[in-house]
Amino acid sequence: MAEPAVGNAGRFSGWMRNRSLAARLILVAAIWSAIAIVVAGFVLVALYREASERSFDVRLDVYVKAIVGEMAAGTPDAPAEPGNLGEPRFDLPASGWYWVVLDARSDAVLFSSLSLFGDRLDLPDLPADGDLRSVISSPRGAELRVLQRRIIFGEAAAYRIAVAGETRELREREATFAGQVVLTLLVLGIGLVGAIVLQVRVGLRPVAALRSSLAAVRRGDAETVDEDLPPDLRPLAQELNALVRSNREVVERARTHVGNLAHALKTPLSVIVNEVRDGQVADAQKIGEQAGVMRAQVNHHLERARMAAQRRVIGVSSDVTPVLARLVKVMAKIHGERQLDVSLKGAPGLHFRGEEHDLEEMAGNLIDNACKWAASRVDVTVERLAGPGPERLSIRISDDGPGLSPDQRAEALKRGRRLDETVPGTGLGLSIVVDLAALYGGELDLSPSAAGGLCATLVLPMLEGDVAGSSRAPNV
Repeated sequence: MAEPAVGNAGRFSGWMRNRSLAARLILVAAIWSAIAIVVAGFVLVALYREASERSFDVRLDVYVKAIVGEMAAGTPDAPAEPGNLGEPRFDLPASGWYWVVLDARSDAVLFSSLSLFGDRLDLPDLPADGDLRSVISSPRGAELRVLQRRIIFGEAAAYRIAVAGETRELREREATFAGQVVLTLLVLGIGLVGAIVLQVRVGLRPVAALRSSLAAVRRGDAETVDEDLPPDLRPLAQELNALVRSNREVVERARTHVGNLAHALKTPLSVIVNEVRDGQVADAQKIGEQAGVMRAQVNHHLERARMAAQRRVIGVSSDVTPVLARLVKVMAKIHGERQLDVSLKGAPGLHFRGEEHDLEEMAGNLIDNACKWAASRVDVTVERLAGPGPERLSIRISDDGPGLSPDQRAEALKRGRRLDETVPGTGLGLSIVVDLAALYGGELDLSPSAAGGLCATLVLPMLEGDVAGSSRAPNV
């Protein structure tokens, strides 16, 4: 039996998925409103019926007390005969309203209303004490609601009094009330559905405005999505604008890379053309060198394009200290013949908000560059930066080499510039670091070190919520 229910639920869920957001809201609200209205209708009718029956019983109780009062006008052994109790229907045969007084011991009828016309009510047994309310059938088959009560006159006279009335009037009033409730709740339900439709339309109007604004950006009629929206939708508009800006930056970056690639290839191509024009084709070494430079430039810009397309990956983070520890060991081995003292210190547990491969490339280029120029030692320090705004970390690589002048430091950050041709390399290392750091919203700064050499400070975004202590890693 459970499988069909699950299947129906699945079909309903699938049907709902194909409906618009407005249709879903209207349908769900209408269903719940209909359920609430139906339940309210049943509750109202039940309460009215209970109140009507209570009022009917009170009326019967009044008649019983009236009979007792009229009987008390006689003696305990010969009570007075009650009249019509102020209700003419007790005098009309088969009117639906009856009363009877019985001897409690013999159950013989002492007095009865004229409406019984010689008939007898089929009364249930009465308890020894207390009243009894019950429903019986009249001599003509109609439903009667009866109240019985035992009374004692004097010391020995006991009587049983019963008053009954047809419930037909009661049921007719209940049916009339139920019809009025149904009509009223139906009108209320129609009004609620209209109000729900209006509420959904008004409530979703900002969503339609957001869609129109986004379409305007797609058509080129606007540069950003309008953020003048309710607080619930404003973060969505801000994220869309961030996405638009990111895409615009990617396009601009791609244009820059294409221009840089064309400019970088221009000089090597000119050299090759001149060599061929001068008839010096035999100088294969020079042509090979220029071709190598061209290949390096092409690889560099292709790598930058790849990185531009992969940036801002949500949820990616890298533990900084293990990456730097591996790089320090590798660089110490590569430059082992110079016996450099390469040390790592700082705060463990900091996480770079980006890919580990990019962190290795940035830090590796800086540490390798420091090892090439250092006289005896290279210090690598990682720490958390305090201040307002997004959380950031810094990786500082300092050496005791010859250092650079302010002009040389500015020149070193330019793409493909090599200040010393005797040192191996293509001159692209620092530019790679600058490009990668910029893609993550970071920066690279060159300054004099305390030992007189160069200090490269790389500032990168940090994973929010990191709490790091301070410790010193052993020298490698």
